[in-house]
Amino acid sequence: MMNIPKKVIDRFIRFVPKFQKVIQAAKDRDVNESDTVSVLNDILGEVFGYDKYLEVTSEFSIRGTYCDLALKVDDKIQFLIEVKAIGIELKDNHIKQAVDYGANHGVPWVVLTNGIEWRIYRIRFEQPINFDSVCIFNFLTIDPRDERDQDGLFLISKEGLSKNSREDFYEKAQNVNRYVIGNLILAEPVISVIRRELRKLADGMKIEAEEIEKIVMNEVLKREIVEGEQAKASQIRVNKFYRKASSPRRREKEDQISPVPSSSEEFASEPSISDAKVRDMDQQSLGT
Repeated sequence: MMNIPKKVIDRFIRFVPKFQKVIQAAKDRDVNESDTVSVLNDILGEVFGYDKYLEVTSEFSIRGTYCDLALKVDDKIQFLIEVKAIGIELKDNHIKQAVDYGANHGVPWVVLTNGIEWRIYRIRFEQPINFDSVCIFNFLTIDPRDERDQDGLFLISKEGLSKNSREDFYEKAQNVNRYVIGNLILAEPVISVIRRELRKLADGMKIEAEEIEKIVMNEVLKREIVEGEQAKASQIRVNKFYRKASSPRRREKEDQISPVPSSSEEFASEPSISDAKVRDMDQQSLGT
């Protein structure tokens, strides 16, 4: 969880419920995009802490086109916000539009919202331009007293800029998520540990790593964890980590720094779940 100042949490608790009512009323009236932008101006000021007259800029020009809102602090664009009418469902082409605005202006952080759904993206300036979804929340259902929901709000808040909370949250989201964890479970070192423990449990029964991997992939993990673009990206990330960790130069350096036995050696020297205890229990049951 983020280290959010108490005054910011108090502001969330005070103003989020107020604007949940405003957003619901706007949804019921099916207001247009211009009216949605007007509501968002007030939310950015009262909920997120920006000066809506000096730090919230509307119709920000980017190469002849206009992004609906920009958050500018200390003469630097911190967020570009693409707004859709409150009744419009956010779609992939809207994401591309928002990301294109950020890429064309060199702004890595963009928000796509219709007032209800808020999507925060971090652009990766590579060839081709790519992006990551960092956080998504529903303003109507968000609980300003819930720590996880507070994190989502703090990502956009003005105070979060000075604490560099965006980048910290992004780094954690990139490394600690279901796709990375799923691919770590499928990685050879983890499969080897599972195989070793299963052989202990099954009294030395022959169990192949491929068999375990197949069960984990098809029966333990959800399909979405091992398939799709995010799963592939996480697999590449995990594989790259293990290739780097297993490089001869790195192993030699680690041996020089700390001659500690490898994890496999440590596990091998540890007693099993305890073979001796199992034998004692068997003898006791026979005795009875």
